[in-house]
Amino acid sequence: MAFTKLSLVLVLVASCVVISSQEGLGLVPDFYRESCPFLEDIVMNIVKSKVLEQPRIAAQLLRLHFHDCFVMGCDGSVLLDSNGGIVSEKLANPNKNSLKGFEVIDEIKLTVEEACPLTVSCADIVAIAARDSVVLRGGPTWEVLLGRRDSLTASMDGANKFIPTPNSSLDTLIANFNQQGLNIKDLVALSGSHTMGVARCVSFRQRTYDTTYKENIYDRYYPFQKTLRSICPQSGDDNQLAPLDFQTPAYFDNHYYLNLLESKGLLHSDNVLVLEDEGGEIEERVWAYATNRKLFFESFSSSMIKMGNINVLTGAQGEIRKNCRYVNT
Repeated sequence: MAFTKLSLVLVLVASCVVISSQEGLGLVPDFYRESCPFLEDIVMNIVKSKVLEQPRIAAQLLRLHFHDCFVMGCDGSVLLDSNGGIVSEKLANPNKNSLKGFEVIDEIKLTVEEACPLTVSCADIVAIAARDSVVLRGGPTWEVLLGRRDSLTASMDGANKFIPTPNSSLDTLIANFNQQGLNIKDLVALSGSHTMGVARCVSFRQRTYDTTYKENIYDRYYPFQKTLRSICPQSGDDNQLAPLDFQTPAYFDNHYYLNLLESKGLLHSDNVLVLEDEGGEIEERVWAYATNRKLFFESFSSSMIKMGNINVLTGAQGEIRKNCRYVNT
């Protein structure tokens, strides 16, 4: 009888340990050290080859990570195509016809599956590819924490609701970031991702034809506005492209913040960091990053790690997808 009771106690303790470990699982830097030791080399090699062919891909992969994490967390949901009962987040207004980089993730996943079948999540691949994209364009590096699992569904409604739009006000941006557990420091630092990449005319048209700026601001903005109007007509040509940073569009640096101080951010949602917070904490951070690239790099890296932890699935949650576009059958 005593043996039976002891066995029962041991089973209960073991069960509690398993449950506790699953619930308490977090992300760690060496999650795939044994199961897929060459993972980060595979990702870097493919991202490097793609970025050398087309530098814009770096910004696309970084943006893909943002748009994944802001909807249900960093779980690879943004990669899913519509299928069965799933309506793809790719169809949401912030993503449709503009979010790219999916084919690069597909190629990485295919290669990783050959090396380590059903081991590495699509969500982790997106996180690593985003970091490598920044590094390859001259930006900072950081240790990507790993162990995410992939979601079993997507949320187009969530994408429409939680991803900031190019015409967002400062209050809206703050609310969007707060919803994800990100603060003002994170908002300003992560906005610096707009130091590389391009945007479509439809995303910056409102800013281009806005004449309501204060006189002192409009005087310095007017020459830039003329340039934008030559690219983006008042109607039509929605897909004409302009660089988010006209000075160094292909490189990750702190020119973005210098642009904001000169009212030369491409998007309305960029310029509100200064225009709607004159003399405030946000404008102070813009000045700090504009004058200290090292500080910006450190803050950006810290905020990327923080963002990468938003509502992650771990342990027995979700799954490891074989194909990033579809849940496993």
